[in-house]
Amino acid sequence: MLLDWLFALLPLFLMVALMVSRRWSAARAGPAGWLATVVVAAWHFRAGAHTLTVAHVRSFFLAVDVLMIVWAAFLLYRVTDEAGVIRTLARALPALTADRGMQALLIGWAFASFLQGVGGFGVPVVVTAPILLGLGFAPLTAVLVPSIGHSWSVTFGSLASSFQALITASGLPASALAAETAGLLALAGLACGWMVARIAGGPGSGRRLALPILILAVVMGLTQYGLATCGLWGIAGFGGGLAGLGAGIVVARVASGGRGPVAAPVPPRQIVLALAGYAALVVVTLAVQFIAPLRSLLGVWTIGVPLAATETGRGFAIAAGEAGPIVILRHAGAVLTYASLLAYVVYWRAGCYAPGAPARILAGTARTVLPATVGIVSMVAMAAVMGQSGMTDVLARGLAQGMGLVFPLVSPWIGALGAFVSGSNTNSNLLFVPLQSRTAELLGLPAARILAAQTAGGAIGSVASPAKVIVGVAGTERAVGEGEVMRPLLLYCAVLVGGLSAALWIWLKLLP
Repeated sequence: MLLDWLFALLPLFLMVALMVSRRWSAARAGPAGWLATVVVAAWHFRAGAHTLTVAHVRSFFLAVDVLMIVWAAFLLYRVTDEAGVIRTLARALPALTADRGMQALLIGWAFASFLQGVGGFGVPVVVTAPILLGLGFAPLTAVLVPSIGHSWSVTFGSLASSFQALITASGLPASALAAETAGLLALAGLACGWMVARIAGGPGSGRRLALPILILAVVMGLTQYGLATCGLWGIAGFGGGLAGLGAGIVVARVASGGRGPVAAPVPPRQIVLALAGYAALVVVTLAVQFIAPLRSLLGVWTIGVPLAATETGRGFAIAAGEAGPIVILRHAGAVLTYASLLAYVVYWRAGCYAPGAPARILAGTARTVLPATVGIVSMVAMAAVMGQSGMTDVLARGLAQGMGLVFPLVSPWIGALGAFVSGSNTNSNLLFVPLQSRTAELLGLPAARILAAQTAGGAIGSVASPAKVIVGVAGTERAVGEGEVMRPLLLYCAVLVGGLSAALWIWLKLLP
């Protein structure tokens, strides 16, 4: 049993080692991990050509399901960014208050969470760090504040690409996962706000700004929870961030105590125009969700294939099933694409684009998302082969026997580790959700709560990944070093993940 467990762990260990010791990106380490998985599955677990073929067919549809959202989410971000939307909002926010603690909460927490909701890929830190730096914050603070501030919103951010990965990898419906995930992340959001205030203004700032922190945390957490649980999980992170941004503007004006602004105000018309692209997203999403004839029309084209039953040479069998189906025209990625096109028309009619904008939008999208695509495809294939060959089952049984009922304390750390080394909560979910789900099943634990802890831990761990830190430091023009950022950031993230472990443990004890 121990030898089987070590062999099943080997590809994961290899991939982590390549990322940590050799500093390989997920785009390089992912294919290496996939190749090692295929070799171990075929040699030690005796998975034949038929089993491996079925695993890769399954992985193809899983990858398409996630990548449609990843590509479309960043396309929407590039459409709005090219129109100057982010620059307009970045100019407007510092003009609201001269209070440094409120500036940190408004820009490094609410605005960064909004940016994660519509963009992701390191955008929250690289956009907000220069703003904070320009307001006089120290370079280290300018990177730490948005890194911690947006971490709670990662799972439902990037138009919920990580949550889609959670659904895809677990096979559970969104309705079974949304409440537990959004609830746990809301608690994390409150802790993130307190940490932002403390980092920006010292230990006393958390107490001084307790009421604004509580207001923003409740508004953002409840909005995200409400959208996620009523079926609009695709815009839950965006909605929570937008609600937090709106509440933050009101709170900042009230809390400013009459002190003057630190920058010239931006005309309201420019702000309304900037938000028009995101209004297009809301309109399109609600139309597809609630207009029955349109929803029916977009549901006519689906792709999927039946999967044959498989059995390895060692007797591990999986029954016949199906890959997909994916409803192409009604998929969340398709909805985002429609919203991107509508937003482009709005900004084009308003004269927001310089010549050559379409080419820059498409090139910028491809340049950013292609490396992520390679990592996602290889890790999905790796997880599918592990599951089809029995490797995931072996690892799950080992964890269940070795940890028993203390496993919930470890669950968020597994998600955090996967996101830390891969730089992506999406990758962590695709890789470790099958393992966590199977372990929960063997221990008789509620799978939805364990998976909520997996993705919540992954959300926190992703912001401390070396790749994300490098991006954040670049936003300050290297006014601070990566090592200076990593040390305190890892400490804050460890506290947050430890809090998730404690919350999950208490949750399971009170409501088993």
